[in-house]
Amino acid sequence: MLKEFKDFIMTGNVIDFAVAVIMATALGLVINGFVADMVMPIVGHFAGGIDFSAMAITLDPAVVAADGTVTTPANQIRYGAWINSIINLIIVGFVMFIMVKAYNKTKAPEPEAAPAGPSQEDLLAEIRDLLKKQ
Repeated sequence: MLKEFKDFIMTGNVIDFAVAVIMATALGLVINGFVADMVMPIVGHFAGGIDFSAMAITLDPAVVAADGTVTTPANQIRYGAWINSIINLIIVGFVMFIMVKAYNKTKAPEPEAAPAGPSQEDLLAEIRDLLKKQ
């Protein structure tokens, strides 16, 4: 049973899939960093200096002790982080679209199918016509 499992794991499709998952994770980290560190500051600049990641609606303020330490963090709806996630999704979708489109261009075009011969009915009709002539 172990041999069958090993054969299953080592098939080409499983390894290809594993490589794809690892590369997608790495690409996701790169794109997240790109969006958070490069795109969002530009978007914030053109939006009037807004930092989207800091945008939130505070439901319950943070509880601060007398010595200045936070005993209970604030309860917030962080819609700015959600806006960042939407922009991230759009950029990831665009990058994936470009990658798939480029991959599809590299694939060899499928050869055209050979023209189909006459159908069975056509052959039978031709034989019938030949027999009628004789």
